[in-house]
Amino acid sequence: IMAPAEEEITQLEIMAPAEEEKQEEPVVVDADETPDVEQAADKPEDEPTPAAATEEPVAAAEEPAAAGDEDKKKIHMKVSADAPWSERMWEVFTTFWPLGFVAFGGPQAHVAILRDHLVEQRDWLDEEQFTELFAIGQGLPGPTSTQLVISTATSRAGPLGGLMAFFLWNLPGLIVLTCCGVLIDEFVNPDEAPWYLAGLPPAAISLVFKAFYGFASKLDSLQIWMALCSSLVAILINNDANIKPSSSQWVFPCCLALGGLTTYIDSKRANPFSTYTKSPSKGWDRDDDTTFKRIGIPLWVGALIFLVWGGVLALVIILVDVAEVTNVYLEIFETMYRIGSIIFGGGQVVLPMLQDEVVPDWMTKDQFLQGLGLAQSMPGPLFNFASYLGAVYQGVPGALVGFLGLFGPGVILIFAMVPFWARLRHNAAFKAILKGVNATAIGLVGAACVILWESAIVDAADAMVFAVSLTMAIVFSVQAPICIFVGGVIGAILHPDALDLGQVPYCEDQGFIKDPNEDDRLRKLAAFYFTGMM
Repeated sequence: IMAPAEEEITQLEIMAPAEEEKQEEPVVVDADETPDVEQAADKPEDEPTPAAATEEPVAAAEEPAAAGDEDKKKIHMKVSADAPWSERMWEVFTTFWPLGFVAFGGPQAHVAILRDHLVEQRDWLDEEQFTELFAIGQGLPGPTSTQLVISTATSRAGPLGGLMAFFLWNLPGLIVLTCCGVLIDEFVNPDEAPWYLAGLPPAAISLVFKAFYGFASKLDSLQIWMALCSSLVAILINNDANIKPSSSQWVFPCCLALGGLTTYIDSKRANPFSTYTKSPSKGWDRDDDTTFKRIGIPLWVGALIFLVWGGVLALVIILVDVAEVTNVYLEIFETMYRIGSIIFGGGQVVLPMLQDEVVPDWMTKDQFLQGLGLAQSMPGPLFNFASYLGAVYQGVPGALVGFLGLFGPGVILIFAMVPFWARLRHNAAFKAILKGVNATAIGLVGAACVILWESAIVDAADAMVFAVSLTMAIVFSVQAPICIFVGGVIGAILHPDALDLGQVPYCEDQGFIKDPNEDDRLRKLAAFYFTGMM
């Protein structure tokens, strides 16, 4: 399921505002040559400036001023593209180590951060190469921003560089959420949230609503109908006495497949309901692009990696569901790996499936929502939520198994897809199918809004926290950690242990609170209106 927040981020949307007005053709730098900052700042010989035409030393002296303030901010490559592998690995380490601590704001912010550091400041890639790498992640299961981290680092220092960047990008969130999961399981009563955690669930749900709003606003009419259908299916599965919520593990993939089939058929019509891109951008070329060659993964290796991903998926499903092997860590890994194999782009789309799988078997509803609030306040992708879930269930070992299980498919598939991308990017049918999968995924996010609202908004105090956090996030574009923090403060203030405001519940666990005579009054009122109409 592609995280739709990232689906429609085009090259124009991830460019800095200063560049939107003036887009220049990216300069293709040969990987065998060391980029030279001074040469990049020089103007071409066929467009000499007046100073250059009269006195060359003066032009050389004025080059830094001509570059402007923007060039002063640029770091550029401290290590050339053809430098020894060890030097490029060290550069990957020094680049991604600090980014893991500042990657707040969700997928769109992650892409902007990566573009600023890798394209603007360090000149690792030009604009089109960066966009191509981002497009690869869009077509694969897993968190797209993390896959972008892996692919950009791989283009710089090979597969080992990509793996190192992956761990550096996720390490802060992994450590914090693992600790939180262990502490909540040990010291927090799962049936009664303490005052300092009361505001986290409604604040976290507000960010899911924001994500859905951003996703749905980019859909065309056909995609809106597809998103609505998938949303209705997901809501029905989670709120019907005759349908088990666990059926989502095969219903959701079927919805995705039908969504892709729908747009594929529509793309073949003479007058399709949706719009489809017919030709790819310049981007990578399989035969002569030096960045593609430097990655060093041939087609046969990519095919082998695909087989590894499929083999692991089949093996764990057979062991758990067919052979019924009893092992708690195998259960965690199978659940996370299976979900990670069908979640395109990650993010909020994964939430309804995770909730169906882990509540109430692994933890309570409140523990799930508390962890969701913590996960959205951490840097890095929301997939780090898996470490919290595993920690609550089985401590630190469970956190590590859950982390590897949910991230595993996306990491494996990004390495498998890279050598094939130069061919698939020319395939119009492939792009049309992805468009349908994206639309269906957006519907699941909408269903998550309904399902999680019912779980998180219990009383007026929760609704007040939700309203404040949602307003901050959408109207004032406040970053997620601040929204979560403010929501937590308001929830603590309204808690019964503090001001005790807004604590009358909307619903009970077994249904709406109502007067026992309400049904009789409603029947009489209906009869009155019916008689009047007759």
